[in-house]
Amino acid sequence: MASNKVTQFKDAQETVKNLKSRPSNDELLSLYAHYKQATEGEVSGDRPGVFNLKERAKYDAWNNLKGTSKSQAESQYIDIVNKLIGKYGV
Repeated sequence: MASNKVTQFKDAQETVKNLKSRPSNDELLSLYAHYKQATEGEVSGDRPGVFNLKERAKYDAWNNLKGTSKSQAESQYIDIVNKLIGKYGV
């Protein structure tokens, strides 16, 4: 089962690149945060400064997943991609 989830996670990473439309910034942040939590675990490093808005938003989105297991983050990432496929198509 675990290898199946790994395959699904990798497939989702490839599929999301082929969406017909670009997801919203919030959707992209959610994808980023779940990907980072699934692949690297808890957020690390200092929060970017107030003038670095993009990196700060990414850091905050990832930090909001603190305590989420890698397995949970993978499953949630797959769910997000499936919702985006339904919304935007591939």
